[in-house]
Amino acid sequence: MAILFAITFIVSSIFPFTSAQAAEPITINAGAAIIIEESTGTVLYGKNIDEKLPIASMAKVMTEYLVLEAVKEGKISWDQTYKPSEYVYKISQNRSLSNVPLRLDGSYNVKELYEAMAIYSANGAAIALSEIIAGSEKAFVKMMNDKAKELGLTNYEFVNATGLENKDLAGMHPEGTDVNAESKLSARDMALLSQRLIQDYPEVLETASIPRKTFREGTDDATEMPNWNWMLPELVFGYEGVDGLKTGSTSSAGSCFTATATKNGMRVISVVMDAQGNGGDVKDSRFPETEKMLDYAFNNFSVKEVFPANYQIDKQSTIPVVKGKEDTVSIHTKDAVTLVVKKGEEDAYKPAFEIDQDQLSKAGELTAPVKKDHVVGKMTIKYEGEGQALTNIKSDTLSQVDLVTKETVEKANWFVLSMRGIGGFFGGLWGTVSDTVKGWF
Repeated sequence: MAILFAITFIVSSIFPFTSAQAAEPITINAGAAIIIEESTGTVLYGKNIDEKLPIASMAKVMTEYLVLEAVKEGKISWDQTYKPSEYVYKISQNRSLSNVPLRLDGSYNVKELYEAMAIYSANGAAIALSEIIAGSEKAFVKMMNDKAKELGLTNYEFVNATGLENKDLAGMHPEGTDVNAESKLSARDMALLSQRLIQDYPEVLETASIPRKTFREGTDDATEMPNWNWMLPELVFGYEGVDGLKTGSTSSAGSCFTATATKNGMRVISVVMDAQGNGGDVKDSRFPETEKMLDYAFNNFSVKEVFPANYQIDKQSTIPVVKGKEDTVSIHTKDAVTLVVKKGEEDAYKPAFEIDQDQLSKAGELTAPVKKDHVVGKMTIKYEGEGQALTNIKSDTLSQVDLVTKETVEKANWFVLSMRGIGGFFGGLWGTVSDTVKGWF
């Protein structure tokens, strides 16, 4: 027994990580967290990513999206002016909330209201923008939820333009929403929304990356607007490459932060909700947890072209063609396959051609004419590494790319087809005769 114990001790000392279940790569102290690679949507880490939770001022990411969309579509302009409603005026005067005070008799343009919202998370400015775009915050909330559905979000509930708890809106919360309601998203949906904002309107980062600005500089209403994103390189938790995106905190949401950063040619988006690190300080705790995720992403992953465009698999790169001038057509991938790859796993991905069987005859042939670049199927990618396969934020599958024909195969004319038919007939007849003669000997 003593010998067995000694052997067990030695083995466990030499191989300390041979547990049945692999440890999590990092530990994030938060109610939910996710980090994705921006261009592909690949999930690099996730914790409780599908539970719908309060998001506080991160809801303004949707407000930003709708503002930038309205400008692009010409529905509003940056220099368009606005006079505050009684509702906007009252909310903007509450300095216990993040706000730039607006005058009831003042006039403000869309650009300065947008900057106040995007840099300083000004709540009155966000409501003002909702009224400019939709006429009322109630109508704007419907736009927010409609856009969420359009963008493919699945676990969401927007109740106002700011992300504040409705009870903080002094009884003026949007009609049709509950006084105790608050906007909620899953971490997955928050990352997806942020990805779409950055991809559809990359100019958002020009504003989100401003560390500080003065609202109405040079006037009696001048208000300093420090950016609440303290991970911008110039600020106290500065992290190289961070250029956005949005913080948030309420009593129910806790400490929240959606960050984005670039390094070595890769952009990532991280979301942390109800962060509990750093003693639970509502302003600080989100940043150390975000730093862990950014470090993990940049230290372990890179974006690589795994398979080039026009890729072919030996012995699988032609399809028979019937009634054509040629009897086969070559196929290859239309585009390159770019994946997020963990270090050391560059060769862990294997391709497979999947032909669309609905396009083939019972004999497995395409029917001429066949045009060049005609899509005939997909090339799918399978992970064959020792770890856990990465997935996409929208699905559990890796990247796939169209398979297309390499050249055109024209339909043979009636004479050629007739000769082939005759040749086939006599070829079959000759085969029968030949078999019969062989049987005589």
